[in-house]
Amino acid sequence: VQLQASGGGLVQAGGSLRLSCAASGSIFAINRMGWYRQPPGKQRELVAAINVRYNTEYADSVKGRFTVASDLAKNTVYLQMNSLKPEDTAVYYCNGVIRTTRYSNPTDYWGQGTQVTVSS
Repeated sequence: VQLQASGGGLVQAGGSLRLSCAASGSIFAINRMGWYRQPPGKQRELVAAINVRYNTEYADSVKGRFTVASDLAKNTVYLQMNSLKPEDTAVYYCNGVIRTTRYSNPTDYWGQGTQVTVSS
């Protein structure tokens, strides 16, 4: 299973970016997809996630500014980031909780990370 993320970049504070992540390979079912981020010198943290029932969860710091969405037919998850702040600067990682067969346990898979830099 591979997760390919795209859409990072440099933006001024108050601007917007949209991240995309597509999962491919031997996929039987996707339980959940989402985004984590790791700011410089800090631990990786959950940003937003969406499950197979389209239930979403967000970090408190991004509520009202970020929106996570998925297209299950394309095994793709998106993160629309609005009103970006310098503290949103981080490497953003796509995550998928995926079963590769009917009988396998859900397993975490990670994308390669994409840099988001917000200038003040």
